[in-house]
Amino acid sequence: MTSTQRSTPTALRLLAAPATVAVVLIGLWIAGGVITNDFGLAMWLTAAWMGLAGVAAAVVGLRSRAFRWPVLGGYVVTAAVAGVYLGSSMLVDDVVHERVATAPAPSAPAGGEEPQRAVRRNVRLRSGRFQSVRHPGTGEVTAIRLAGGGRVLTLTDFEVDNGPDLRLYLVAGPAQSEDQVDDYVDLGALKGNRGDQQYELPPDLDLDRYSTAVIWCRAFSVLFARAPTRG
Repeated sequence: MTSTQRSTPTALRLLAAPATVAVVLIGLWIAGGVITNDFGLAMWLTAAWMGLAGVAAAVVGLRSRAFRWPVLGGYVVTAAVAGVYLGSSMLVDDVVHERVATAPAPSAPAGGEEPQRAVRRNVRLRSGRFQSVRHPGTGEVTAIRLAGGGRVLTLTDFEVDNGPDLRLYLVAGPAQSEDQVDDYVDLGALKGNRGDQQYELPPDLDLDRYSTAVIWCRAFSVLFARAPTRG
């Protein structure tokens, strides 16, 4: 065992720790977000991968003194950080209180009413309410054309379960399940799982096509909540 340790280059031993971290993280990504869009199966595969990686690290530690601590240390640190990240993202709320744009609901003018002089103001383009899918979600989503130019999407009275790597998508179609979230525009990381918040819309985005707002867990490919919108 001593001769094996002495014959192992120091650089190779030093690379063992980051290599272990990379392998464990890649496995987590594949198991949780690539293989399946089914939440339960993704959780099972993630747990199975972490168990398998732990057994592999233990075997390497038992058979090689040279790689024992780099491999075991890399695995333990990665597992701990992943556990804290996943646990905190699911147990701790991210609350935001942004000042968001508003626009009145469109209304038809009364019969015989004289048209008024055009006034620059915010215009509501589409709106809808969030519906729970895999996790509870409530609140209103509104697409608004700003009086000063540009368009935004606002979430108001909003609340959804927290989770890792949540994103706000606009999806083409109803997005009633994970396999229907394939044609989408990513508006960015969800700023908070609770509270009013606002996101800029791309200038050339077709809101008639991308009409369903979606809270999406990118880490595990899970559809948390959806909000179909109407003009």
